[in-house]
Amino acid sequence: MRASSPLLILAAAAVVAAPVMADKKDKLQNARPPVFEALVNCRSITDPQERLACYDAKVTAMDDAEKNDELVLADKETMKEARRGLFGFTLPKLRLFGDGNEEEGEDEITAKIDSAYQTGAGKWTIVLEDGARWAQIDDKAINKEPAKGMEVKIRKATMGSFFANIAGQRAMRMKRVN
Repeated sequence: MRASSPLLILAAAAVVAAPVMADKKDKLQNARPPVFEALVNCRSITDPQERLACYDAKVTAMDDAEKNDELVLADKETMKEARRGLFGFTLPKLRLFGDGNEEEGEDEITAKIDSAYQTGAGKWTIVLEDGARWAQIDDKAINKEPAKGMEVKIRKATMGSFFANIAGQRAMRMKRVN
């Protein structure tokens, strides 16, 4: 019974610590940048002149933070474009691209091929116009070789892979490599 006591203590500590760690992680993910929070807090000042002075000071601090790359500002369209550029990568769930209440991201993209080549094993690698590189991971042959300017539709498949239909041909299984 004594040999299992340290294990029981460790398990109990993990059970007690789990909610605390989850709460801390949630607070970190949902926290506003301090420079923005300071600006928002100016609203609570009742005296108009003091409130204006607060806003002026905090907007200046926020502008300085943005200019020094300490604060990044992005609109929804910019975030959507960034998510599209990362299509095919597995990323941790961060508030980097929104508050987490938005769509998970796209399930498929349509793009144009910039270049394509076959490896020694006869598998295709395609490079999209945005620089994304995709490599074939199955052995399926296609009738028409991929070429610059062809349209490719890439959609999520199972187990982290994707299906790519090049110029409307049957799908081949691919993965993102850069």
